Amino acid sequence: MASPIVHPIFEPVTGTWQYIIADPSTLAAAIIDPVLDFEPARNTVSTATADSLLDIVVQNNYKVGYLLETHTHADHLSASRYLQLKLAQSTNPKTGVGKRIVQVQTTFAQKYGVEQSELEDVFDFLWEDDQTFRIGDLEAKVVHLPGHTPDHVGYLIGDNIFCGDSLFLPDVGSARCDFPGGDAVQLYHSVQTLFSLPPHYKIYTGHDYPSGDRSDPVPYTTVAEQQERNKHLKIGTTQQEFVNWRQERDSGLGEPRLLHQSLQVNIRGGRLPRSGMLVLPLKGTREVGGVRL
Repeated sequence: MASPIVHPIFEPVTGTWQYIIADPSTLAAAIIDPVLDFEPARNTVSTATADSLLDIVVQNNYKVGYLLETHTHADHLSASRYLQLKLAQSTNPKTGVGKRIVQVQTTFAQKYGVEQSELEDVFDFLWEDDQTFRIGDLEAKVVHLPGHTPDHVGYLIGDNIFCGDSLFLPDVGSARCDFPGGDAVQLYHSVQTLFSLPPHYKIYTGHDYPSGDRSDPVPYTTVAEQQERNKHLKIGTTQQEFVNWRQERDSGLGEPRLLHQSLQVNIRGGRLPRSGMLVLPLKGTREVGGVRL
């Protein structure tokens, strides 16, 4: 099987890794976890980051068939809907997310007063656990990786897994588990799922937060490197040790800066509310980058 072409694109404001994965033989492609820019001081959205992904697609003549989310992000707005509309006349890509998004939608629809009609059919595919699909000649497999959120999945493509927020770089460790439906025990077992992959497989993360001696963001490490060096979950860390540490750590964390805005948009599949209003009012029109979201 051919190895995929992987373009890691870092969005520094939210520390998010976005990925374009392409089949070298057919140029079929997928985009994972694209970011829609949000300015909280002005309460406005823009599309410079998403447009940079489109530039890579055009430059390489990729045919984007899928826009994939690893989970319902609480720290950035998804650009999946924007990209879907921008690409509608060329490749008409489909959006996909793990099937347990329905649980997350129900939880936050109640919190934010979102009507059910705004959540219907906002994703084209609600992936089953271990479901496979094709990106050209590449096979992709959906791997359920709960713990950070209940809907969390990774995408296994060749000897690469795009694990979202299931595991970070070894010097960063792991993601919080205190969101509704989060569970440190489940996250521990999800990491064991990642560690069960062959040692040379690459684990691509959803975020990076460089610090100390490391100033540049890094998109991946191997399974072996994570097993040896992850500061929260290296080999030998017991479930109870991790759960105790994670619960103590999470109890002192504040909420993400874009929590409310992100959740309201992301449970809608990257759409803005029909009213144009989030927790804070969105200024101006619902036209974003020439596209009505």
